[in-house]
Amino acid sequence: MTTTGGNPIADNQNSKTSGPRGPLALEDYQLIEKLAHQNRERIPERTVHAKGSGAYGKLTITNDITQYTKAAIFSQVGKETECLLRFSTVAGERGAADAERDVRGWALKFYTEEGNWDMVGNNTPVFFVRDPLKFPDFIHTQKRHPKTNMRSATAMWDFWSLSPESLHQVTILMSDRGLPKSYRHTNGYGSHTYSFINAKNERFWVKFHFKTRQGIETMTNQEGEQVIAKDRESSQKDLFENIEKGNFPQWDFKIQVMTEDQAEACPFNPFDLTKVWPHGDYPLIDVGVLELNRNPENYFQEIEQSAFSPSNIVPGISFSPDKMLQARIFSYADAHRYRLGTWYEALPVNQPKSAVNHYHLDGAMNFLEPKSSDAYYEPNSMGGASDDERFAEPPLKHTGPLDRYDHREGNDDYTQPGNLFRLMNDDQKQQLCDNIAEAMQGVPQEIIERQLVHFDRADAAYGAGVRESLKRLAGDDVNNISVQEEPLPDPATA
Repeated sequence: MTTTGGNPIADNQNSKTSGPRGPLALEDYQLIEKLAHQNRERIPERTVHAKGSGAYGKLTITNDITQYTKAAIFSQVGKETECLLRFSTVAGERGAADAERDVRGWALKFYTEEGNWDMVGNNTPVFFVRDPLKFPDFIHTQKRHPKTNMRSATAMWDFWSLSPESLHQVTILMSDRGLPKSYRHTNGYGSHTYSFINAKNERFWVKFHFKTRQGIETMTNQEGEQVIAKDRESSQKDLFENIEKGNFPQWDFKIQVMTEDQAEACPFNPFDLTKVWPHGDYPLIDVGVLELNRNPENYFQEIEQSAFSPSNIVPGISFSPDKMLQARIFSYADAHRYRLGTWYEALPVNQPKSAVNHYHLDGAMNFLEPKSSDAYYEPNSMGGASDDERFAEPPLKHTGPLDRYDHREGNDDYTQPGNLFRLMNDDQKQQLCDNIAEAMQGVPQEIIERQLVHFDRADAAYGAGVRESLKRLAGDDVNNISVQEEPLPDPATA
């Protein structure tokens, strides 16, 4: 395997980081190349999250969290901030049906007085991969086979069975929550670990949660098929019509907080996107209420051209060493530059409400009002905008030598998925196993066997349940379905 320049690749599994939990290195050319290439694989729709719906609303702060962050959006109880929320499905193209089993994207843009704060997440708190070097490979498995031009269950399960870190997200996707009734009936999560910085310049790690006040409502595969047969825009219709009728959907905004010392002592990597923070150890803290109350006037201008990127942060909110977040800081903005043009953030829907001062010049699609100035570079003596050290963040501790660390070594990819399985009631467990068995139809037996081992390691009943569901679908031909009889290895070291 080589780069596009023909250079041999030594490791295509692990990004280069400063220590096992450290931030990414910009010198990791293969990572940058894969992400940049993936952003250019489709035109003109989004490479992922192509099918979406959106609406405007507001965030109202109900609780004081200024001990954790100095961000102006949280500065006082009762404060309201305008926002835009775009929901989406991940895998399907723009013409895909809304009622398909898939992760739902949650992208929020808050128009604050300190600039735009974008939060990109999903309706799930975790993701399929933890290292961004594997993200383009994963997305390929969700798209169409280059020869058949059809979706491939074999590709999906082959990748998942070879990537044990995917089990947590696969369990959620194949559960009842993998097919929401509508966008209004989903929770939203920032998914990544971000950071808060307070007025004392102290850093805290934080997770974002949006809990639906409409309640979680889902569909079975059969119910979803009935909806698709009559309406491919079911979620779009539901969101638009409810807002038009004044039935404004709402979510409770909550956070989890971890100190830097707690992160050092955490038994798992708190920056791992395949892991959740247990609520018993890091309880949810109430922040405010998110409400959607206005539909866009023009879908293309305001939703299709909307652009969200975690690179958009404000003072008091920042990044973390989460490898996936670090890569998305680059890749999201780069995708928008390709899809919408260099000046995508000057489009009305993306334009901040606050003042914008920079030194970018010219380029395609620069549609701003022409202005001339002697201050077209920095530093200058012409009174132009300059940097301000008041907004500097506290330094991030260096975590180790720069290298490609095996992100699977010593990592427990089974306890949390097993815990999730054990939290389900009997009906939810049955739906999960049946959905998995149905999704495995036509997949080669060796791939199924490989995936079954992962279910076994999470919980013996999980693997047994999937086997039973596979046998029922197979009818009398049950001889090819294995039964795990040997003791399972320790999940933490397997």
